[in-house]
Amino acid sequence: MRQTFNETTDRSFGPRHVPLIRQAMAEQGLDGFLVPHEDEHQNEYLPAANDRLAWATGFTGSAGAAVILKDRAAVFVDGRYTLQVRDQVDAATFEIRDLVEGGVPAYLEAATAKGQVLGYDPRLHSPDALDRLRAAAAKTGAQLKPVDPNPLDLAWGAARPGQPQAPVVAHPLQFAGDDSATKRARVGGDVKAKGADAAVITAPASIAWLFNVRGGDVIRSPLPLGQAILNSDGTARLFLDPAKVTEDLPAWLGNQVTLETPDDLPQALADLAGKKVLVDPGQSSAWYFEALKAAGAGIVRGDDPCALPRACKSKVEIAGTTEAHARDGVALANFLHWLATEGQVNPPDEIEAVTKLEGFREATGALKDLSFDTIAGAASNGAIVHYRPTERLNKRTDHGALLLVDSGAQYLDGTTDVTRTVAIGAPSREMAERFTLVLKGHLALAAIRFPPGTTGSALDVLARAPLWAQGLDYDHGTGHGVGVYLGVHEGPQRISKLPNFVALQPGMILSNEPGYYKEGAYGIRIENLQYVTEAAPIPGGERPMLGFETLTLAPIDRRLIVVDMLTPAERAQMDAYHARVLAVVGPRVEPVVRAWLEEVCAPL
Repeated sequence: MRQTFNETTDRSFGPRHVPLIRQAMAEQGLDGFLVPHEDEHQNEYLPAANDRLAWATGFTGSAGAAVILKDRAAVFVDGRYTLQVRDQVDAATFEIRDLVEGGVPAYLEAATAKGQVLGYDPRLHSPDALDRLRAAAAKTGAQLKPVDPNPLDLAWGAARPGQPQAPVVAHPLQFAGDDSATKRARVGGDVKAKGADAAVITAPASIAWLFNVRGGDVIRSPLPLGQAILNSDGTARLFLDPAKVTEDLPAWLGNQVTLETPDDLPQALADLAGKKVLVDPGQSSAWYFEALKAAGAGIVRGDDPCALPRACKSKVEIAGTTEAHARDGVALANFLHWLATEGQVNPPDEIEAVTKLEGFREATGALKDLSFDTIAGAASNGAIVHYRPTERLNKRTDHGALLLVDSGAQYLDGTTDVTRTVAIGAPSREMAERFTLVLKGHLALAAIRFPPGTTGSALDVLARAPLWAQGLDYDHGTGHGVGVYLGVHEGPQRISKLPNFVALQPGMILSNEPGYYKEGAYGIRIENLQYVTEAAPIPGGERPMLGFETLTLAPIDRRLIVVDMLTPAERAQMDAYHARVLAVVGPRVEPVVRAWLEEVCAPL
């Protein structure tokens, strides 16, 4: 699916749609309504039918929230979107507030009053999130009330797009590694060990992984929307829209999996009466908890039992994603060669760069989709962390500027995500010095050895330390989990300042992406994917260690590296990485590109 550059929202969305929402609120006797970004499946990336926050506010980022009261409203975003939200949202309609510092709970404490009733849709909020919101509202004497249907959906009405109905297809064992029966038996055993008879699975990525299926209901991710009930003996009930069920899917699932429709789900939950049921309070919406409680089931609160085994990739998955990254490396080499030659003579605009890169990926013959809309930020647009070029915002990269390109692809054997920052013409000394600081942090995180039990939170400082030493930082996480022909953002692992209690384990794939952003001037980010592996023994060491193996294969712009700022060990590490890029990608590209690779991958 080609990336488009039209804007799906504008600043008029708030002024046009908020009055309609308020009218529906009034008809339901509500003083306010809570609008999360997440949908019924707690998705990060949403089908158009479920992008309620965008319809209400105009904001299209992948994280956020809004509160709409009778006489005021606020939209909440994190540090990645501080510039984007100002561009997309009408400031006269919505106060713009920080999602992390205080967030929605702090706003409820400040903006609500005793006796007010705020509506929420229990299908859109996790119980954990609701607990925090209820506690905040209670401090002022306000209360939260579940509503069905919710006032936003009523206001959206007939203009709302239909739910997606992409076919659900088998994901072959040559890519999946383990068959579904093996996975279900393993996860079912984990469910039993947690004292439960069954688990309710609602995350689309878990549905796809557990049953070895893929779909197309979620933008840029091969995910099917559905639900499942997994019994501790490995049998399961899978709930899918019949319009999405392909002819050969029942046989692929086997006789231990019963295919049912979403309309059957309420009765299926009622059938769990008297049983202990595992449900993830951070992933599944409050509606499931309320339905199970009403049925008389015993609720066992715990993490999605598929999340951790899904994150720890099998040898087959690691081999597949390694090949996917080598293939993607060819597209990246062709693109970077184009930027280094034609792009230096006639600098491209952002849309030209995005289109060219997608064309090189399509030329592999294996591209299924992008893994997210490509971020291509020229000059000051590169300082907008999650910027996406549009016809209105499109900027040409002038000589002396930086072009930041963050992109990824979906292949049957792997999902890629890579960022390269390239100088067009001669970069300034400041650009090169700050690029090198980012590079030093990137190299430190790639090279670290750490004992089992270490979390990503313990490693985050490695990527930031060179920047911190100069009084600099960046306002996003350093690393997120990545799936294998699944979502480009995956938990439970991450590398971030924020606390994380999931230890890094062999097979987990994470990004390594420190950055620096000078508002109004330029942005820098260097991103590779890497997976956790058992490290070679350290001479004289007393404990086994884990480390990272880099997956991404693409040269880093040496014109932006101030070599004197690197230690001898960092130079050797950089040279070894470039030698590997040349060895793996070089034989797969045309001679003219190989000759260029030999030049840019030569020792520093």
